Amino acid sequence: MRTTVGIIGAGPAGLLLARLLRNAGIDSVVLESRDRAYVEHRQRAGILEQGTIDVLRSAGAGERMDREGLGHDGIELRFDRRRHRVDFPALTGGRSVMVYAQTEVCKDLIALQLKEGGPLLFEAEALAVEGAETDRPSVRFRHEGREGVLECDYVVGCDGFWGVARKAIPASLSQVFERTYPFGWLGILADVPPSHDELVYARHDRGFALLSMRSPSVSRLYLQVPADTDAGTWSDEQIWDELERRLETDDDWTLRRGPITQKSVTPMRSYVHEPMRHGRLFLAGDAAHIVPPTGAKGLNLAVGDVVTFARALVHRKETGSAELLDAYSANCLRRVWQAERFSYDMTTMLHRDPGATPFDLRLQLARLDRVSSCRAAETDLALGYTGFPLD
Repeated sequence: MRTTVGIIGAGPAGLLLARLLRNAGIDSVVLESRDRAYVEHRQRAGILEQGTIDVLRSAGAGERMDREGLGHDGIELRFDRRRHRVDFPALTGGRSVMVYAQTEVCKDLIALQLKEGGPLLFEAEALAVEGAETDRPSVRFRHEGREGVLECDYVVGCDGFWGVARKAIPASLSQVFERTYPFGWLGILADVPPSHDELVYARHDRGFALLSMRSPSVSRLYLQVPADTDAGTWSDEQIWDELERRLETDDDWTLRRGPITQKSVTPMRSYVHEPMRHGRLFLAGDAAHIVPPTGAKGLNLAVGDVVTFARALVHRKETGSAELLDAYSANCLRRVWQAERFSYDMTTMLHRDPGATPFDLRLQLARLDRVSSCRAAETDLALGYTGFPLD
């Protein structure tokens, strides 16, 4: 097989990249190790930044998102039983976010790729990226019991943290920056309408809690728990009782309870691999960086990466200049580190560290009080949450 861009991974990053390239008249092949059903049902992120919303619309992939997604103009912060709403449009010149699950983004992009795009091979396991330093890199893969080689002009690794793409970059050229947090999120899906019409981020002495949603009838909620927690050790009643404690307020707000359909524990870590490019191999999304979910940045960072690559390749096609391709890693990393900073700030401001001193806890409250009382601090949070520029 031969193509211009070999894309490893059919998550939202790989699928969106294929769509952007197709719209620019550039051919690609997407290799995905899992089957279609798995890709369309794996639970991941659910918050789309303004830039991601705009890109999906301009790519022709926003019709169902606009029809079924839940537009949100703010979030609520809770601390000391107080409630403070952050108004995104008022603070950012009109920017907002949308609740639309990654599973739905993937379904939309898969349907478009199969109807209008180039080859999308499910159950095609990438085994290795070879010749990244040459002008003819290739991906060795296994599909339907046979090994094959996909020859490319460029390879983009959208294959996540455990994928093969990053392994093709020599260790002598790599730098890794990471932080592991001593807590995780116990997350649930529940068949009950959300108890609030926007996301609620709660800092409590017992630990962090988040009230989110997947639809008008399905709630998504999280509790901070120790990193080694087994979700099965928490009963439904214990989860609802703890959520009620951590989301408590001084007014008459109440938490709606309902049947819990799914429980899982999400680890919390920060990770950045530099560089994000080696020869004609480019990394995107979790293959290059991971953020704790507090800032809702993972999916959106991946979108930023593939938009940056697509623009650079179109520039090369139209002008013959490789300037933007050469700058890919540096341009992406500026945005990545801002997102890491924002996610770290949100995480440390809202979670209770097991080793926190009374001084640390007072500082948390001071930071939250600053956001709720100072427009400049509140604006900085709103700008970070709705997304950093893609260019």
